[in-house]
Amino acid sequence: MTDISALNQLDQLKQFTIVVADIGDFQSIQEYEPRDATTNPTLILKAVEKPEYASLADQAVSVHRGSGLSGQALVDAVANELLVFFGIEILNIIPGRVSTEVDARLSYDTEGTIAKAREIIELYRSKGIDSDRVLIKIASTWEGINAAKELEKEGIHCNLTLLFSLVQAIHCAESGITLISPFVGRIMDWFKAKTGQEYTVQDDPGVQSVQSIYNYYKKFGYNTEVMGASFRNKGEIIELAGCDLLTISPGLLSELQSSSDPIKRKLSVESAQTKDLEHIEITEKSFRWLMNEDAMATEKTAEGIRNFAVDIRKLEAMIQDKLS
Repeated sequence: MTDISALNQLDQLKQFTIVVADIGDFQSIQEYEPRDATTNPTLILKAVEKPEYASLADQAVSVHRGSGLSGQALVDAVANELLVFFGIEILNIIPGRVSTEVDARLSYDTEGTIAKAREIIELYRSKGIDSDRVLIKIASTWEGINAAKELEKEGIHCNLTLLFSLVQAIHCAESGITLISPFVGRIMDWFKAKTGQEYTVQDDPGVQSVQSIYNYYKKFGYNTEVMGASFRNKGEIIELAGCDLLTISPGLLSELQSSSDPIKRKLSVESAQTKDLEHIEITEKSFRWLMNEDAMATEKTAEGIRNFAVDIRKLEAMIQDKLS
């Protein structure tokens, strides 16, 4: 048996939780030995702006130059190729899964999201990647969750991102989604801006949100995995030790690796079973109303979609420059 007291905090955390790297810079993943990795348009954009990754963008362009495609269809094809190139480079390093994000501009388009997810998965398959090693990231809108529900029926596994509320989480679980990414830091950002308060990790509203989702899932026996995301400090991560998965940025992975202070498990299936929780039925009407009643969840979901869309447009502009 491993002597936890002799481990650094990152290795201690791995005793309770699957650690996932939240990263586009795949060359820095290896040091932390995560099982899985997640990407998003912002991370990919930052990565391709670095000289060491410029060749991936050039490769993606060369695959489709002369393909007969033109205009937006050509840019879309190159963008898909680039996302998959990054995903494959990451999969060459990690033993588990990579999450690849659907265009955020499709967040309110169920059919468009399904079509884009199929394109991405087929591209991975065409390059010899088992689709079980890929999670398609989709924003947690009503339309996005419904798209993921259909994709899961086809064997395409999904990671529902930009998730800020229990109602979003419940709809995901009842839709048979593989994994959700409830955000921690962005929730705290919103409350700090609204209240002017500083929060300890114990009263951090982002931490409390993930705790409530985890406990609800385990209490009612849902199979959907909970992966806490978007951390602002190491304390938030430690307070969620025991969550199914946690996706962590390189800076915070380094902090955890550099400390040997003890970590205790904070979340467990056993403790969730003791919670006095009411089962909530979700319909489209109740989903939309409960989201409307939650100003934080409504604002942060919309803001996240807008920000990812901005970075997708920047990525497309870079691709267009290379094409021309």
